Amino acid sequence: MPIYLNRLLVFCSLGLLILLSWYYMLYGMTMNMQPVASWSTSDIMLLFLMWGIMMAGMMLPSALPVILLVERINRQRQQRQASYTPTMFFAGGYLLIWTLYSLAITLLQWWLHHLDLLTAMMVSENKLFIGTVLIAAGIYQFTPLKQRCLQLCRAPLSVISSSWSEGYYGAIKLGIKHGQYCVGCCWFLMALLFVTGVMNLQWILILSLIVLAEKTLPRGKLISNLLGLVLILLALSYFSGPSIQAILIPI
Repeated sequence: MPIYLNRLLVFCSLGLLILLSWYYMLYGMTMNMQPVASWSTSDIMLLFLMWGIMMAGMMLPSALPVILLVERINRQRQQRQASYTPTMFFAGGYLLIWTLYSLAITLLQWWLHHLDLLTAMMVSENKLFIGTVLIAAGIYQFTPLKQRCLQLCRAPLSVISSSWSEGYYGAIKLGIKHGQYCVGCCWFLMALLFVTGVMNLQWILILSLIVLAEKTLPRGKLISNLLGLVLILLALSYFSGPSIQAILIPI
């Protein structure tokens, strides 16, 4: 297959996956998901599937520049007739990490539900829990771990060059390593859906755009710090009066 067709195939395949994920969130998730009361095995599996598709739709757009960077490196290596790391397996390793995160947050949701911190409609009505999550998410934006992971997500070449290995297994390992930094950067932002509502499409879109802005726009560290400040102020406002609930949680 010509080299330029490889790049087109990667871009179109990932673009189709993103479109299908958002189609599910727009037309499948809110129509098919019912209030979770019994927490049967099928409930847990459906929630895990929902989280997995959501993470693909929310995180892949911000990962596209890195995936296309790997594709460009592969194209250059193919032109030199050198061995290379298949790009789609790199993307698969990246998605594998977010799939594991989806499993973890599904189990966390089950635990929070049994602590009566989440309703059957997958949103919290506990004032202390909401304020604590907002403050913790805001503080996390300023931590060295968050800033280091964000830096490596924004400038991934050092990770790619230091961890590059050939073949399918090497591609998956490289995707997993990059995905670990992305999870470290964004995991708390995704957990904010427990506050805004797990199936709140408005906030799913807002959080997706925030992640994209942090990773791709100039002055990403400033964006991250401003977001942290906003989250802390929202928490303080929420503790001082219930009106903030109308902003964060749909009635």
